[in-house]
Amino acid sequence: QVQLVESGGGLVQAGGSLRLSCAASGSISRFNAMGWYRQTPGKQRELVARAFIGGSTNYADSMKGRFTISRDNAKNTVYLQMNSLKPEDTAVYFCNADLYADHYWGQGTQVTVSS
Repeated sequence: QVQLVESGGGLVQAGGSLRLSCAASGSISRFNAMGWYRQTPGKQRELVARAFIGGSTNYADSMKGRFTISRDNAKNTVYLQMNSLKPEDTAVYFCNADLYADHYWGQGTQVTVSS
């Protein structure tokens, strides 16, 4: 059973920064991809960023240049560094891990950006 535990969310002013962490049970090097998604009430969950086993990454267009995803295999942790935060970044952020056809999710962490 894979467990993903997010942390690092909170309240920040517009223009500020936060770093989210996602700690996995067991080695993350086995996952094809790990990523971050976000969701606001009444909307579908959307991709924020993904990091693939080969080292490549991809980002949603609105996050490019502001957010950075990284994987620390030694710590079994994935990070999301979020800079220049905007009020529209307010959402619950979820960690995701893909192991072939299986998809795992964390419980989410709230990020609130005040204007």
